Amino acid sequence: MKMNRRKLLSLLGISPALLAESTSAAGQKKKSASGAAAEPKITAVSPKGTPPPIQLYAMAPRASSLEGKTIYVVDATSFDGSETLLKNMQAWFQQNMPSVKTVFRKKAGVYAEDDPKLWAEIKANAYACVMAIGH
Repeated sequence: MKMNRRKLLSLLGISPALLAESTSAAGQKKKSASGAAAEPKITAVSPKGTPPPIQLYAMAPRASSLEGKTIYVVDATSFDGSETLLKNMQAWFQQNMPSVKTVFRKKAGVYAEDDPKLWAEIKANAYACVMAIGH
């Protein structure tokens, strides 16, 4: 049974370029202008290998209406302008959909840190959440 070398190397987490480099340079020594053998050129390859496949998640079901619901707007990073954007969203809801209650919160700590108290509050009180995370 003949196996595709590229597929085999991929399964082992090795770049096919590594094999191509080693077979093309095998047995060949470069000579310098003076005729002496030069040191072989070494190519480094990332040891990370092939990344795992991305796991996809389904989107949340669409809401039929926001009437009478509570939406939290959360500033997660204090990125320039994020608080202003969220406050403008609150003003829009107050003017255009007054039955929708909006609650503004700032997440404690930096973006990567957990904020269990805020997550529990959102889970207990909110129908939906809009989070400003910057960039």
